[in-house]
Amino acid sequence: SQPGGAGQAGGQNTGGQGKVPAGTGTGSQPSGAGSPGGQNTAGTGPGAAGPGKQPGYGGSGHLGGGGTKPSPPGVKGSGGGSKDRTGQGTTQSPFTASAQPQKCGLRNVDGVGFRITGDKDGESEYGEFPWMVAILKQEKALDQIIHVYQCGGSLIHPSVVLTAAHCVQDKSPQDITLRLGEWDTQTKNEMFDYQDRKAVEIVTHPEFYKGGLFNDVALVFLDKPAELMDTVNTICLPPADFNFDASRCFASGWGKDVFGKQGTYQVILKKIELPVMPRAECQTALRTTRLGRRFKLHSSFICAGGEKGRDTCKGDGGSPLVCPIPGSVNHYYQAGMVAWGI
Repeated sequence: SQPGGAGQAGGQNTGGQGKVPAGTGTGSQPSGAGSPGGQNTAGTGPGAAGPGKQPGYGGSGHLGGGGTKPSPPGVKGSGGGSKDRTGQGTTQSPFTASAQPQKCGLRNVDGVGFRITGDKDGESEYGEFPWMVAILKQEKALDQIIHVYQCGGSLIHPSVVLTAAHCVQDKSPQDITLRLGEWDTQTKNEMFDYQDRKAVEIVTHPEFYKGGLFNDVALVFLDKPAELMDTVNTICLPPADFNFDASRCFASGWGKDVFGKQGTYQVILKKIELPVMPRAECQTALRTTRLGRRFKLHSSFICAGGEKGRDTCKGDGGSPLVCPIPGSVNHYYQAGMVAWGI
């Protein structure tokens, strides 16, 4: 199957890469998703807002900018998911890993260079999720070029970013900037500079269905490879058919703290821990929602969440859901991407 789809909640296939998680930061509601649903595999949390149209990125969501394209990783895929203010949908990462650096998927639990103390309100440590990518769209405002935050993604190869198809489907590569190594969107005074790369090609799943976010997966190829370092690294992809049920996983993102116009985008990258729900349990939960008793969870989704008050939100679409690699301390596989929730 090609790059996994996104949809409610998605899981990730082992091969090349291209998880489709969620929408342009959405938590979007494709045909809906169930109440005690799971959560999109990528985004997360509350937090202070940045000024501008999409807070967290200044004015109109300002961000800085500046990257060759490798052979595309093998594509194989599926997905799965659901969401609810108690959960959210995720698209499975549909690619199979081939030769990846041994250090892929290393989560810097204590941060890089310093550690946040006190009440962090869901904020991640600096450099904690080095594969996290902010996908930005260039726009003109008052004769200036600004970068507006669109959604999240993950670095699966130095020259390839995996995200949700609905995040980039209608966009031209020349209008997209991929920001690597970002953490606090309102300052440049971090230990290491972020790395901006331009998109040279966008490949979406051939069976992506926008109406239900099925196969919501896309790959974005960069103009030049990322420089791997402590704060910029790739995420590992799991073997085919790897079972993530009952795993305690993490979603991260700069999405809104709450749904609706009153919600604000985050300044500092947020994280949230979520359990992966067994498929049958997720579908049963979703049938108790407005989706109805005949709802069938598409095979391209994986579910995560179902816990009250813990969820991703608008702006987290395309962000990765990562789960611990058994027997490998602080190393993670990408299981899916944030797609939609209910």
